[in-house]
Amino acid sequence: MRVHTAVIPAAGLGTRFRPVTKVVPKELLPIIDTPALQLVLDECAGAGIDHVVLVTSRTKPGIEEFGRTVDGMRISIAYQDEPKGLGHAVGCARDAVGTEPFAVLLPDELMGDSGLLTQMIDVCERSDGSVVGLTKVPRDKVSAYGVIDPSGPLGDDGVVPVQSMVEKPPVDEAPSDLIIIGRYVLTNDVLDLIDQLGPGAGGEIQLTDALRQQAASGPFHGVVTRTTRFDTGNPFGWLTAVIDYALARPELGERLDAWMRERLARGETT
Repeated sequence: MRVHTAVIPAAGLGTRFRPVTKVVPKELLPIIDTPALQLVLDECAGAGIDHVVLVTSRTKPGIEEFGRTVDGMRISIAYQDEPKGLGHAVGCARDAVGTEPFAVLLPDELMGDSGLLTQMIDVCERSDGSVVGLTKVPRDKVSAYGVIDPSGPLGDDGVVPVQSMVEKPPVDEAPSDLIIIGRYVLTNDVLDLIDQLGPGAGGEIQLTDALRQQAASGPFHGVVTRTTRFDTGNPFGWLTAVIDYALARPELGERLDAWMRERLARGETT
């Protein structure tokens, strides 16, 4: 069954961007002149998704207002009024998702194009199993992330079978150097598994706990991204995304590049 629905968890408070996020949701902070959330919706559209469920909080009416302005895509709203974790956020979208497989995109991560999501959807359809997005990191960095435990070799197409996953393992115990990023394509049974979960790490309902059960009982794969990725969940990551997007814009890139080179040549930092 073709994946045509995506869930975007957007209920977080954005505390790392305060004070601006007291009035503007972090998902709507601009990447130059485009809200970051719009770029995630564009990624969805490029992968053939035509229905997006925005999981938000009633304390963030700006997300719902933004959803009303989106053209060419059906937007549903679900509420997560308590911060109980990513698994809980995905579970809150259950009624809007229905019975089909669906994608989950974390809006703090921006991808350069729709290539990864498209490939993940294709793998889900071929295997009838869930798929996670991956990237490689140096071994000494793995303890900060969720790491997959492969059950076979990484293919030339970037696809790897997964038998389990470990959250923030010690470096010497990490089963691989492949970490899970904020892109998922999930078979619908994950919603039943989420419903059965108790609090996990941090006292929250962890999506990883449900995915681990899926990987143990059926086909489960990861796809290593080959596209540019920005982590905009912190101010520095957001800034690098703005700069890179600006450099790629014909009307801005040449001028910005020249200004940056001149400023660096002068050795100015303030």
